[in-house]
Amino acid sequence: MDNNVDTGSAQQSRVARLFMNRGELRPRWGIVVFILILSAITAVVMMPVAYFFLGHRNPSAPLLPLPAAIQELSVLVSLLAASVIMTRIEHAPVISYGLEGTGRFRKFIFGALSGFVALSALVGAMWAFGFLHFDGVFVYGWSGAGYALAWGITFLLVGIYEEYLLRGYLLNALSREIGFWKGAIILSIAFGAMHISNTGESPVGIFSAAAIGLIFCISLWYLKTLWWAIGFHAAWDWAESYFYGTADSGTVSQGHLFGVHPQGSALWSGGATGPEGSLLIVPLILAVALLMWLVWRNGRNVSVRRESLPASE
Repeated sequence: MDNNVDTGSAQQSRVARLFMNRGELRPRWGIVVFILILSAITAVVMMPVAYFFLGHRNPSAPLLPLPAAIQELSVLVSLLAASVIMTRIEHAPVISYGLEGTGRFRKFIFGALSGFVALSALVGAMWAFGFLHFDGVFVYGWSGAGYALAWGITFLLVGIYEEYLLRGYLLNALSREIGFWKGAIILSIAFGAMHISNTGESPVGIFSAAAIGLIFCISLWYLKTLWWAIGFHAAWDWAESYFYGTADSGTVSQGHLFGVHPQGSALWSGGATGPEGSLLIVPLILAVALLMWLVWRNGRNVSVRRESLPASE
């Protein structure tokens, strides 16, 4: 009898070590649990939303702000719910996995300005080299202001959802399992792969999405928060889709301020993909990464030194 008890206890101990480490769920199993919870919640939330609000959209038709906002809000609510459940499982604060930190609003605004300036620089370069032609202003007055606000809200939801999905809990768990940069590369590749199904997407566009995803990971590494990346992401998409009226990863939005059309080779004009499909985005991404290093490197070093100090100091 005692031998059986000892054998059973040993087996339970081995099973416990497989799933737990020092009383905590191992990150690899946390990822599995998170994906299962997120998938279940998203399915439940999205079924009525798809039935009552989204219908069957023609992929080639311009994207409307209200259905897009409803869809993004639905998946964001699902993601936040799944993340909160993971905080309870891991005994972490409710606001975790990159949404915490100090100066969140300031970093968000700085990120938004950076995203708008970066996209404007890309569009300006394409226009200067003759790869993009402006067709004039398409919306005016209150109509233009309404579309600006509607798309601003929509792309804010997009920025929060996509950043928190790929660089929130998943990157946190992968960092604990295999290290930050390996996890960052894996999830940046995944971010690029998410764009494959977009109508009008191109290989350059998929590569640029992955590279920009890595830029967002770099910002998290330096700032220890996602709010700069959320601001950059939202403003970049807003500038593409509303302000300049270009395609965004192959999708054209209704109600854009300016109208443009590409000219010349799709490798340089972006073609149906939009600015993200132009090879001119490569030097832009490198320039943004260099500026991030120049501006934030000292702050990162100070932060690391402070964290290495003994608690008594």
